Amino acid sequence: MNGGGGLSVVDLLWGTGPVVKAVLLILVAFSVGSWGIIIYKLIQISRARRESERFIAIFWESKNLAAIHTASVGLKRSPVAQVFRAGYQELLQLTRAKRQAVGAEGGFSTDLGGVQNVTRAMKRQANVELTKLEAGVTFLATTGSTSPFVGLFGTVWGIMTAFLGLSAAHTSNIQAVAPGIAEALITTAVGLVAAIPAQLFYNQLVARTRVLAIEMDNFTSEFLNIAERHFLS
Repeated sequence: MNGGGGLSVVDLLWGTGPVVKAVLLILVAFSVGSWGIIIYKLIQISRARRESERFIAIFWESKNLAAIHTASVGLKRSPVAQVFRAGYQELLQLTRAKRQAVGAEGGFSTDLGGVQNVTRAMKRQANVELTKLEAGVTFLATTGSTSPFVGLFGTVWGIMTAFLGLSAAHTSNIQAVAPGIAEALITTAVGLVAAIPAQLFYNQLVARTRVLAIEMDNFTSEFLNIAERHFLS
């Protein structure tokens, strides 16, 4: 009991029934899991963004693809750098295959499907990087959409139990049922506490991931233009 003679929140939590306790444990697990994912994804996406900006600066400052490739080795968290590496490796393989076929002299034609091969390699790697960035984010969406309903279930169950107890006690005194209703309402509050930050950060993380996806698409287009102009023509 608190100083005012009422039940404290701890008392209410401790006095809940087994079903309500199970609901609360589920909601706490959702909340803890969500915050773990939120912190990890914020760090991951922040590093990806920072290293991608660094790589793009290196790419436009250097005119040597081999030097850019060497620099990209230290930027493993950059999805744009990994897309470049995939395109560069495919471009090297095509160049070597063509030279073996027609000799070191002469131009590099597109009869080997050069542009399409490089495009597919870069698109495939972009999808891999996007999958990494999106991993775990769907759990936040699940938490944001289901936690309020899980909490509501606990509330309905707790109120139903409280009124059943009131009926069994053969009394209509609201004071007899008030603690049970208060206990039940806690699950709704905990459900909202789990859902609101999960939904907010889900939207933010999706927006940040979309920015990186656009950067990968833009870089792929730029790289293909350069490759086609200087190597695949």
